[in-house]
Amino acid sequence: MVWITVLLSLIADQVSKYIVETNAQFHDIRVIEGFFHITYVKNTGMAWSMLSGQTGLLALISAAAIGFMLYYLLHNKPDRLTSFGLALMIGGAAGNLIDRLFLGYVRDFLNFYIFGYDFPVFNIADSVLCIGVGVLILASFLEERKNGRTDMES
Repeated sequence: MVWITVLLSLIADQVSKYIVETNAQFHDIRVIEGFFHITYVKNTGMAWSMLSGQTGLLALISAAAIGFMLYYLLHNKPDRLTSFGLALMIGGAAGNLIDRLFLGYVRDFLNFYIFGYDFPVFNIADSVLCIGVGVLILASFLEERKNGRTDMES
């Protein structure tokens, strides 16, 4: 299940980026005026243009994070929810790492305007990564709650 999640996340990311990048009509579409646009951009940094132009450093950080998560998965055998969260994070990090290594930038295209704020443009890999973090937080909360009950029952 873990490897299928990684693979599906990676495929969804790379295919969506390819479709948007290679079809000019997808470079600026107002899907829901004032809320959601598809806006193709080449991002040499990370969110909010932090570390812009530091492709090598960002690639190194991504590769190290993927390596750490893989090591944790293989050596600690975490529960299913934690494994699922890590798999999403690995798939997302790998999707952006592929872009950085082969293109020198990350392809972003999901552009939301939330309460008038133009949120930074992002992609499927970023979404999957954030969902993975949320799943890890949930898994941690559930584990802590379970252990709390066990400690009180003893």
